[in-house]
Amino acid sequence: MLDRLIGGYCRVLSWLIALALAVMVVLVFTNVVLRYAFSSGITVSEELSRWLFVWLTFLGAIIAMREGAHLGSDTLVSRLPLVGKKICFVLGHLLMLFVCWLLFQGAWVQMQINLTSTSAVMEASMGIFYGCGVVTAVSVALILLHRLWRMLSGQISESELIGIRESEEEPVDTAAPLK
Repeated sequence: MLDRLIGGYCRVLSWLIALALAVMVVLVFTNVVLRYAFSSGITVSEELSRWLFVWLTFLGAIIAMREGAHLGSDTLVSRLPLVGKKICFVLGHLLMLFVCWLLFQGAWVQMQINLTSTSAVMEASMGIFYGCGVVTAVSVALILLHRLWRMLSGQISESELIGIRESEEEPVDTAAPLK
């Protein structure tokens, strides 16, 4: 149930990323044409593109976490027995949860400080800009907690314990239980 909810959430994020990328391309291309052809431009183009780029990067990190697409090395963990893989899995996830907490704390403070500050061109609250860190920290933490729960309840496959995959491989099957 929770797997489907997280999967649906990541599909929505994928669509938002695609939309943000499309808006960025249209804004930047239109701005370049306007500058060279008509000596004018869209004032919000540069700032909005920068904001969208930051947001799509952070949202992409959430999707990458769910798919196990972040960089990693399995040289040691893949050679360990099942118990060692489980210990490394739990320790790694606890460390990542700590990093999520640090990211959340820092982004939350920055968001609160900058809520009343506005951006130079769009005059939008800078808290929105820093909100991407809060969204990412909470989302990644929920994915990590869900994986920890699956591991502790025996619903995770041994291939998921390694935590990374080759770029050519298919995403890890999150439905196959550990035997």
